[in-house]
Amino acid sequence: MDKIYEIEGGINSVKGIYSAGVCCGLKEGKEDLALIYSEKISDAVGVFTTNAFQAAPVLVTQEHLKQKRAQAIIINSGNANACTGKIGFDNANQMAQLTASALNLPTESVLVASTGMIGKQLPMGKISSGIKKAADNLNRLSTDTTARAIMTTDTFPKEIAIEMELSSERKARLAGIAKGSGMIRPNMATKLCFLCTDLSIKPTILEKIFRKAVNQSFNNITVDGDMSTNDMALLLSNGLAGNACCRECDLEDLATFQDALTYVCAHLAKMIIQDGEGATKMIEISVQGALKQEEAKRAAYAIAESPLVKTSFFGERCLWGRILAAIGYCGIRVNPELVDVYYGPIQIVSKGTGTNQEAEAEKILQQKHINLLVNLHLGSEQAKILTCDLSKEYVTINMGYS
Repeated sequence: MDKIYEIEGGINSVKGIYSAGVCCGLKEGKEDLALIYSEKISDAVGVFTTNAFQAAPVLVTQEHLKQKRAQAIIINSGNANACTGKIGFDNANQMAQLTASALNLPTESVLVASTGMIGKQLPMGKISSGIKKAADNLNRLSTDTTARAIMTTDTFPKEIAIEMELSSERKARLAGIAKGSGMIRPNMATKLCFLCTDLSIKPTILEKIFRKAVNQSFNNITVDGDMSTNDMALLLSNGLAGNACCRECDLEDLATFQDALTYVCAHLAKMIIQDGEGATKMIEISVQGALKQEEAKRAAYAIAESPLVKTSFFGERCLWGRILAAIGYCGIRVNPELVDVYYGPIQIVSKGTGTNQEAEAEKILQQKHINLLVNLHLGSEQAKILTCDLSKEYVTINMGYS
């Protein structure tokens, strides 16, 4: 990480990248349409929700990404354009066409994303005027307008930009924005994420590095266990940093880029958990000593997504029996007489039995960032998951979200 530095400027700090977030009337008086544009056609990769009810923009973007090239991304919030049939699919295509026309690009070089309420048709008149407005204001607005324009129940915009030092003494930049606070569960575990870099890198390597970064970040978080119909993460690489194209033999630069991309994705993923709907605490759950890595991950998710465990964190009560119950029903191999559990440095379970340290553990539970460690003592595999507590506010937000 000594070659990676956080910088100001958001997504527009990347060479050749311009963006805008504008109001087009989908949300009352708030930015609700974002446009990201690269002055040069870029290599492009994406990761998408595995929900069977994939939204129209997900389908259109997957089709356009078959060429692994793109130059613009158009995003609206306030309407998911999901479960909207042929009309919704046509509207998603029209969003790409309108953007392409405004920027004088081929339609297939435009990627499309939407987020918001499921089941309602897009008001295309508003979308059309918003696209023109965004195209006219590229790079004229502060970068956080772009990050704000993709928000739904988010309480703050999520963005980060970094600079990397390459072995050739050149520098390259990477930046991203994300949104998400509810319906967060792999695969992939964020509603929307858009990243841009000016690094020149072989496309097949770009995809491999991107998937690894996503698996180590967005696919290791959960808010409520619900997977959205619209999830996607996209990465554009326009090569304008001027470095020689990174290939398999460029081990030092590839390692630097992998570290940078994982750092940026993990930073955005952590912000999503911090902004979990109604969340008051962020909890890092580590499961160690499993026979298989997948079993460690399954146990961690069982704990993280248990309403009883999550509400105990909100109530700051050391109800460790709920943790053991979650491990016990998740279907992994476990010996109850071997399991240890820690809240921070406080061991609350030793070999499957309580240690009578509830009072000390509940002091830990008063903190905003809590580490929970489970050791199964069966093998050497482990997994870490970030999650948040479940509060009364989460119910209030979701019982009437519109």
